[in-house]
Amino acid sequence: MKDVRLPLRRVEAEPDREIGPEDAWFLGLSPVRQVLDHGLDLGQATVITGENGVGKSTLVEGIAVAYGLNPEGGSIGAQVRSRRSESALPAHLRLVRGIGSSKRGFFLRAETMHGFYTYLEDNPGTDPEPVFHERSHGESFLDLVESRALVRGLWVLDEPESALSLNGCLCLMRSLMDLIDRGSQVILSTHSPVLAGLPGATLLEAGDWGLRESDYDSLDLVRAYRSFLRKPERYLEVLREEN
Repeated sequence: MKDVRLPLRRVEAEPDREIGPEDAWFLGLSPVRQVLDHGLDLGQATVITGENGVGKSTLVEGIAVAYGLNPEGGSIGAQVRSRRSESALPAHLRLVRGIGSSKRGFFLRAETMHGFYTYLEDNPGTDPEPVFHERSHGESFLDLVESRALVRGLWVLDEPESALSLNGCLCLMRSLMDLIDRGSQVILSTHSPVLAGLPGATLLEAGDWGLRESDYDSLDLVRAYRSFLRKPERYLEVLREEN
C-alpha cells in the first residue's frame, strides 16, 4: 500500500490540456509518453537509469518544476535563471500529493550547479554556509546536500554523479539514506551503478520501451559495468577496430 503522506504519490497527465506542435517533441521520448498515457506511482525512493537521450532528465526536470522547484536547481524559493532550457512538460503534468505532506523540496541538477552557487553567493541567507565556488566540484555537491539536510520533502537529483568519485557517490548515498530515514522522498536519475543501489528504492529503467521496473542485478547499467570490469581489454579492442 502506498504511503498517503508522501510529498508526491503519483504523476499523471493534466486532463484536457492540449500539447502544441512546438512542445510535441517530448512526446517522442518513450518514458515521458508512458507517464502521460498511464501515469507513474512513486514510493519513498525512485531511481531512474538509462542511456543518454532517452528522456530521464526531461522527465525528472518536468516533475521537479511541476512540484514548484526552480528549474536550474534549488528549492521552492530559488529564483536563479541563466538560460531558459526547460521543456513545457511541467504544464502537462498533474501531481497527486500526499495528505498533509510536506510541500518543501530541493532540486539538484548537475549541469546548472555553477550558476546556482553564484546565485547563493549573491543572495546570502541569515546563516553562513560554505563558499561553494571555493570547493572542488564534488566537494561542493556534497556540501550543498549537507547544508540542506533539514529540508524535509521531495528531493529530485539529476545525474549528481557527474562530479563525484566512487567515495563521493558513497557519501551522497549515505546522505540520501539519512534524508529518507527522516521522512523525505527521493527521485534520482543516474548513470552510476553505485547510486542505483540506493537501499529500498524502486528501480526504473528508461529506454525505447518507456519505463520498466527492474531489480539491481538486471539493470543494463549494472550488467554493462560488470562486463567491462571483468575484461576491459575486450572493450578496448572493439574501440580500436572501430578506428
